[in-house]
Amino acid sequence: MSDGHVAERGDPASAGLVITCEHGGNRIPPLYHELFASCRELLDSHRGYDPGALIMARDLARAFAAPLVTSTVSRLLVDLNRSVGHPRLHSEASRQVPAEPRERILTRYYQPYRAQAERLVGQAIAEHGLAIHVSSHSFTPELDGKVRHADIGLLYDPGRPGEVLLCERWQASLRACGPGLTVRRNYPYAGKGDGLTASFRQRLPPSAYIGVELEVNQKHVASGGRHWRCMRRLIVESLRRALADPRHAQGCELAHNALDSPLA
Repeated sequence: MSDGHVAERGDPASAGLVITCEHGGNRIPPLYHELFASCRELLDSHRGYDPGALIMARDLARAFAAPLVTSTVSRLLVDLNRSVGHPRLHSEASRQVPAEPRERILTRYYQPYRAQAERLVGQAIAEHGLAIHVSSHSFTPELDGKVRHADIGLLYDPGRPGEVLLCERWQASLRACGPGLTVRRNYPYAGKGDGLTASFRQRLPPSAYIGVELEVNQKHVASGGRHWRCMRRLIVESLRRALADPRHAQGCELAHNALDSPLA
């Protein structure tokens, strides 16, 4: 798809897995360049996009042959992980646009992304009876002067047993694959907050839909190189284990050996 939306599909996805990435880039379409002319620093920050989230999503989709939908349009133009009507759907810059052009932004960038994600989740349910949706995100190590004390966060709705179980297993397997990692559930955000996963929960029963937001501390992304490659591999293999793939044991061992120091 154009305009920063990319849909991919490999071999049949294991267990109905679907991967999305709502904040994959900080691109501003040419029509709105002038609006963001003084916002380059902001666009390059965590407020403009989620560094590392796109490559993490692609790694997950490739490893599990799972369908993938991503966007590289900056969340400062329109936040694909917010509901229509949410005060943070548009940033201060894009709120300056009159109502009619803002509607065109939704029509061009927001609605196609949401429709594609809905199509993939619906297809997973039709084919497997259950969609397991992993939404790839990352978080800034420090916000408003407060240090976030986690390497990885798993966000979910504690009222949905399938999400609780998957996140318990994923947390345990992350700790097993990467001793020393701090893995927290519903941190640094509450899993029940507004977002794409929450929108699916409103319409789909727990028996048909499991939604988890993966949050990776951006300090690992900033480390780059071998460390970041190994961190991504560890996350992939830990999810394989959480989904009870028989290949998880060897994969976790390889990932553990490759990641010398998770906190380096």
